[in-house]
Amino acid sequence: MAASRSFTFLGTGTSVGVPMIGCDCPVCRSDNPRNHRYRCAVLIRLPGGNLLIDTPPELRLQLLREKVRRIDAVLITHYHVDHLYGLDDLRPCAKILDGPLPLYCNAETEERIRRVFAYAFHPDADKLPPGSLPRMRFERIETEPFTALGQRIVPIPLDHAQYRVLGFRIDDVAYCTDVNHIPEESWSRLQGLRILVLDALRRKPHPGHFSVDQALEVIQRLRPERAFLTHMGHELDHDETNRSLPAGVELAYDGLTFEF
Repeated sequence: MAASRSFTFLGTGTSVGVPMIGCDCPVCRSDNPRNHRYRCAVLIRLPGGNLLIDTPPELRLQLLREKVRRIDAVLITHYHVDHLYGLDDLRPCAKILDGPLPLYCNAETEERIRRVFAYAFHPDADKLPPGSLPRMRFERIETEPFTALGQRIVPIPLDHAQYRVLGFRIDDVAYCTDVNHIPEESWSRLQGLRILVLDALRRKPHPGHFSVDQALEVIQRLRPERAFLTHMGHELDHDETNRSLPAGVELAYDGLTFEF
């Protein structure tokens, strides 16, 4: 029997998180913990180690909440602040791994990381004590399948307004955050899914994200056994929205875990 693997939502919120600063709407004032959404990231526990997708600003809090003691590799969907700027929180990983942390991303994202976190690539960085700086080993990916921690992973090119981002498929589970259009060549990479995780920002259309109805159209076309919606804003109350969704589709929430 294959070793069990698990998928945990570290965060399920939009770029400003929920509650949002300065907002007094019912969702932002809600005492339902499932309406409290950190910025998006997921943790995939594999036989070969812990695989993280994205490094949002609350990453340290997310990993402590889930009692995660180490990260063995990171996938980056794209370079926007809400998916990247927690990267410095992984400074302890190099010491734990006794070497640089493998970071899988495309050329555009690598260039942005090298610019934003330039201090980590200073010529004298290696002279500092372990844990002083994030230490990374870039593993360049584009559109071809690759292997990380012994697991085959299929990149899924997606459109996020004018940006090209990556979703990722691991066997029959796909994670597609920050998307408002699926290019024609990517549909074949989403066939035969058991579980689909898909962006659904709000009820109204948005230029960079699927709305709930648009996400449901994608789900209807792909027909996974189960679908979770993520990257949600404060317009979506967890319980109220779930009551309106078809069978097999539900809002994710921070801390939700499933095995696959």
